[in-house]
Amino acid sequence: MNPATSSLLSIVIPLYNETDNVVLLTQKIHESLAGYNYQIIYVDDFSQDGTRQKVTSMNDEKVHLIALKKNYGQSLALAAGIDYAAGEFIITMDGDLQNDPSDIPEMLSYAITEEFDVVTGIRQNRQDSWIKKIPSKIANFLIRRITRLNLQDNGCALKVFKKDIAKELNLYGEMHRFITLLAYLEGAQIKQVAVKHHARNAGVSKYGLERIFKVVADMMLLLFIRKYFQRPIHLFGIFGFLLIILGMLINIYLLVVKLGFGEDIGTRPLLMFGMMFILAGIQLFTIGIVMELLIRTYYESQKKRPYRIKKITIGGKSS
Repeated sequence: MNPATSSLLSIVIPLYNETDNVVLLTQKIHESLAGYNYQIIYVDDFSQDGTRQKVTSMNDEKVHLIALKKNYGQSLALAAGIDYAAGEFIITMDGDLQNDPSDIPEMLSYAITEEFDVVTGIRQNRQDSWIKKIPSKIANFLIRRITRLNLQDNGCALKVFKKDIAKELNLYGEMHRFITLLAYLEGAQIKQVAVKHHARNAGVSKYGLERIFKVVADMMLLLFIRKYFQRPIHLFGIFGFLLIILGMLINIYLLVVKLGFGEDIGTRPLLMFGMMFILAGIQLFTIGIVMELLIRTYYESQKKRPYRIKKITIGGKSS
């Protein structure tokens, strides 16, 4: 039995105002995955153009629709779909028809035969404006320089994940842009594959120039959190310790000046700085300890998901 066709695939697709694309996208997925066992999970992020109604009107038993209660953004929409997905392999893609479902079988074969945890696309002849290309180039450059992950195209939405890796991803904010980096930081083995890319078929792109700054800010936050989130004492404790040492050295110097040379140090600004460094160091060290306790509490008690689902329909019928 071919594991590629026997394993259940979950295709997770966030939607926001894609009423003109969703029917054609569904058709293309059916054509590309004929003979495969799959479910299509559309996550509607509170569309205002009738996207939900368009999905349910298809009455397609392979189509599952998760309607969110409000607009949470693409990251949490993806998280909702991944949490719901039942497949052994979870495939993510955009709903604007720029990704081509016909690339999925080849990508899936790498995940199965070569046991890669994540197979991600490299968009060939990318059909996007410079407003979308510039942030991607910045993100790709920074990721290559700061991490050991050599990604040519971090922003391609078409990806194949093994279930265990996808379920461990903690998506929040706008971290969907760095979903491959998140997987890498979880220890995933990653394969890059050339894929097709098309111009947007219909609808309006949701990206603008402000995305450049969001990309840089989100990546810095991600790397900071991944490095220090589980052990904040390593950051705050080290800085606190260095400030305490610096303050003590300053005060030792002033003590020598006072006792050895008889100079008045009571009005010297350096004395105030020395005391401030010691107090600030103690505060930072204390913050590190408190955050350690908070992180332990978080991991032991946090079970709440950051999104709320309004309704789930399968084949046009409420489940």
